Amino acid sequence: MWSRKKPDTPQAADPEPKNWLTNQPPKPAPASWEGTTKTNKNVVGPAGGAADRATARLGSSLHVKGEVSGDEDLLIDGSLEGLVQLDDRKLTVGATAKLTADIIAGEVIVYGSVKGNVHGKGKIEIKKDGSVNGDLTTAQIIIEDGAYFKGSIEIEKSAEKEGDKNVFSRTASASQAAGAEPKSI
Repeated sequence: MWSRKKPDTPQAADPEPKNWLTNQPPKPAPASWEGTTKTNKNVVGPAGGAADRATARLGSSLHVKGEVSGDEDLLIDGSLEGLVQLDDRKLTVGATAKLTADIIAGEVIVYGSVKGNVHGKGKIEIKKDGSVNGDLTTAQIIIEDGAYFKGSIEIEKSAEKEGDKNVFSRTASASQAAGAEPKSI
């Protein structure tokens, strides 16, 4: 019964995996789970916090002339002449990229070279080896030491600050309507 003799033929792997705790075959997923994938929201994703966003890429050997627009994040490593419009998405200009283009995006990060005007609705970052020759319009700007920038910067007021200002002006006008004396700030 407890012999130490090994079988003459090697045993094949079990064709059906078993749950080792109960020695039972695994239970199939409920029918309501079919066609869905389970994701863990606690998993750390790519920088920027948008793990569910698709990122398109123009490789370093690609040369594009014209207009690029879309609804996904974009990484450019090649050269591009024209217009890049990604509205509320993120554009990353890679270290080997050379853009002669106007850019409109939600967020712009520059590691390479950009000649043209850049409008980042959220923020614009120019990294230490990046260069921008053009006018910037954004709510937040970050230019690292060693980066090159030539142009003007226009800081847009964020919607949150404008909302606060509107609340204040409504409060001030309400107190004036009630006969209260206005206070200077």
